Amino acid sequence: MTLQSFLKTLKTAKRTYPFSIYKLLIDSSSINQALDSPKQPLSDLNLSTLRRILSDPDVKSWKCVSLFRFVLENPSLFSFKPDLQTHLSLTLRVLSERKFSDAQKLLKKPEILRYPFRDIASSVVDECVFETKVVARLFNSMIMVYSDKERFDEVVEVFEFMKNNEVKIDEKALTLHLLNLKKRDQMELASDFFTLMVDSGLDVVSVYSLTVVVTALCCNGEIKRARKMVEETKIKPNIVTFKPMIDCCVKRWDFEELDLVLELMEKEKVTLDLDTYKILIDGFTSYGKIDDAERLVSTMHDKKLRVETYVYNLIMNGYSRLGQVEKAFELHGKMSSRGVTPNRDTYCALMSGLCKAGKVCEAMRLLDELRVNEFEIAEAMYITLTEECYRAGMISEALKVVAEMIREGFIPDGAVLERLADALFEVNRAVAEMMVTFVVKSGIKPKSCSDLVRNEDVVPKD
Repeated sequence: MTLQSFLKTLKTAKRTYPFSIYKLLIDSSSINQALDSPKQPLSDLNLSTLRRILSDPDVKSWKCVSLFRFVLENPSLFSFKPDLQTHLSLTLRVLSERKFSDAQKLLKKPEILRYPFRDIASSVVDECVFETKVVARLFNSMIMVYSDKERFDEVVEVFEFMKNNEVKIDEKALTLHLLNLKKRDQMELASDFFTLMVDSGLDVVSVYSLTVVVTALCCNGEIKRARKMVEETKIKPNIVTFKPMIDCCVKRWDFEELDLVLELMEKEKVTLDLDTYKILIDGFTSYGKIDDAERLVSTMHDKKLRVETYVYNLIMNGYSRLGQVEKAFELHGKMSSRGVTPNRDTYCALMSGLCKAGKVCEAMRLLDELRVNEFEIAEAMYITLTEECYRAGMISEALKVVAEMIREGFIPDGAVLERLADALFEVNRAVAEMMVTFVVKSGIKPKSCSDLVRNEDVVPKD
C-alpha cells in the first residue's frame, strides 16, 4: 500500500475522530524523518514509525491516542500490530499528563490484558524512561483495571509487586478495589485483601477502607467479625464505620451485640449522629423496647439535635401496639411542649391506641376534636374507627363515621359495609337495604349480608 492510498483510506476516519489523522501523518516530523525525501511515497506505515509519532512531543497526546486506537481497530490496513512496549509507552505518556481516564481505557484493551502481569511489569521496569511517580500511576491504574475486570488474583499480584519494589501505592485505588469486591458480594476476598493491606505495614489503610470492609461484613450478617476487625485495626473508626454495625444489630434484634458495639463506640469516643439515633429508635420500637426508644429521644433533645415528628410517631405507634395508650398521650404532651408539631400520622397512632385499648368513645371524642380544629382526617382513621365501633356494638356511631367518610370522598371497605348491613338487618331493615344498595352501586360485589344480598329488589340485576 502506498502512502497516498494509505492516507486516502485514513481520510474516512475524519467523522469518527476529533482531528484529521491525514493531517497528523502529513505534518508529523516523525513521518518526514522516516523518508529519504518527504515527497516520496512510503510503502507502509511500520511499527518503528508509529512509535516515533506516538512519542513525538510536537504531537499532542490526545491525537496520539486517537491514532493508536485507529490502528488497533483497523488491523486489516496495516502489516504490523502494536507491541506491548508501544502500548505501555503511550499509556505512560498519557499518565504523565495526569489523564487517568484515557490511560485506563488504554489499559483495558485486550491487546494489553492478554499479557501476564509479570511481562507488563518487566517491560515497564526494563525500558521505562519516565519518572518514578508516573510509573507508580501506571501500576495503580492496573489495580483498578484488573479489579474492574474481576481479575482479583492479578490485583494481589500488582499489590505484592509494588510493595516489594517500593513503588508508591495509592490508598484510593485499594479502596476502590474493596468497593468492587463488596459490590460483587465477594466478602471473603474483601476481608482477605484488607488483611493483606494491614499486614503489609504500608501506610495504605484508612478509615474509608476499614468502613468498606465493615459494611461488607455487616451486609453478610457478620457483625461480630466486623466489630473485632474495628477493635484490632489500628485505625480510628468514625460514626460511618459504626453505622452499618448498629443498623445490622437492630434489624436482627441482636441487642447483646449492639451493647458491645455501643461500648466500643464509647471507648473510641465516637458519638451518635442524627441518623444513627433514628436507626436505633426504629429498631427499639419494632422490637417493643419503647421505653428505651423514648429515652433516646430525650437524649437527642438534650444534645440539641433536631427531632422530627415521625420519630415521635414511631414511639407512639409502639405504645399503641402494646395497649399503653396513656403513655402515648403523655408522649404527645411532651412532644408539643418541646416544640415538635404533630401531624396526621400522630393522631392516627393515638386513635389506633384508643381503639386497641377498647376506648372507642374516647376515640370518637378525638375525632370530634380534630373536626373542630379543622385537622385533615386520614382515611385510615375512619376505617379504624368504623371497625372498632362495629366490634363494640356501636352500630349507630359506625354509620355516622361511614357517612362522614363518604362525604369526604373515601370509599369504605366493602367487607365493613357488609358487616354493618348484617348488624342492621335485625334492627332496621330499611337502613340495611340502603347499605347493601350502596355496596352494590359502588361496584363492590357482596359476599354475605345475610338474605338481603339475595333479595332481587335490593340487588340490581346486571
